[in-house]
Amino acid sequence: MTNESFQFAHPGVLFLLLFLPLLAIWKGRWGQPVAIKMPSTADAISVGARPRSKAGGFLPFFGLIALGLLIIALARPRLGKGSTDIETSGIDVVLTLDVSGSMEALDFKLDGQPANRLEVVKKVVAKFVGQRPNDKLGMVAFAGRPYLVSPLTLDHDFLAKRLADVKMGQVEDGTAIGSAIASSVDHLRDSTAKSRIVILLTDGVNNAGAINPLTSAEAAKALGIKVYTIGAGTRGEAPIPVRDGFGRTYLQTMKVDIDEEMLGKVASATGAQSFRATDTDSLEKIYESINQLEKTTRKMKKYQQYEELFLYFLAPGLALLLLELFLTQTRFRRLP
Repeated sequence: MTNESFQFAHPGVLFLLLFLPLLAIWKGRWGQPVAIKMPSTADAISVGARPRSKAGGFLPFFGLIALGLLIIALARPRLGKGSTDIETSGIDVVLTLDVSGSMEALDFKLDGQPANRLEVVKKVVAKFVGQRPNDKLGMVAFAGRPYLVSPLTLDHDFLAKRLADVKMGQVEDGTAIGSAIASSVDHLRDSTAKSRIVILLTDGVNNAGAINPLTSAEAAKALGIKVYTIGAGTRGEAPIPVRDGFGRTYLQTMKVDIDEEMLGKVASATGAQSFRATDTDSLEKIYESINQLEKTTRKMKKYQQYEELFLYFLAPGLALLLLELFLTQTRFRRLP
């Protein structure tokens, strides 16, 4: 069945209609201007501010009505005809990011230049957020303990600003993966979405917090929440900035240690997948893969064909203006 929907292409223009009553009051206050200057003030008062013919008193309203019609025409009224079904996705997602000290490692690149892991992750995650306009997204960061960056929200501009503020050193150092999963799952507990997922990114081994990652995974499974895991960082060794006792910074090559086996078990227990990112390109592809994997569809109507109606307002508006102009040159002219 075809539905019809009346709308304005530029509804903001309609606010100009609010000035019409003010214009009418202004015209009424000052009256009609006289066409000929009189030699006597008394005579001028006698002719006053209205036209010679009483019938001509309606002429100002022609102008106001015409102006109103022209404003409506500028707002482009139109009638939506015919509709198409489009599919959109809607999933609740918590993005869980490791912000421990090891995320300072300079083994990734941005624009061909070395960049630390967190800087690259933030850019890739921001792109992922932009690809999920219909999802509620939240964010948890963690080091020695997790903390909430953003609750689930459709306000992705707010989320992007909070993501930009994420940095290392906001909580004690460490890698509390189990606690981070538990916190992320808790923020999805009351969600009514049919699909709820956590995307956990870490570059280390669980060494803080009181909760075992596999225990958190079982809790997620019980609630029907999937936990995708991403291990980020090169294999072997990576250059990490180190500060000496004098505050000077230098690079020191350190061993990279990621518990890939544990991350795989967490993902598998919840019916999700585990990934390994060793550079910027692979990290981008992982988030793209998850973006494709996690899509539910619902149909909604979108009007695509319109019948423009502005001529129905433009034509009478112009006609009224011409009529007013014509009448002011006849017996309704403004003469003393």
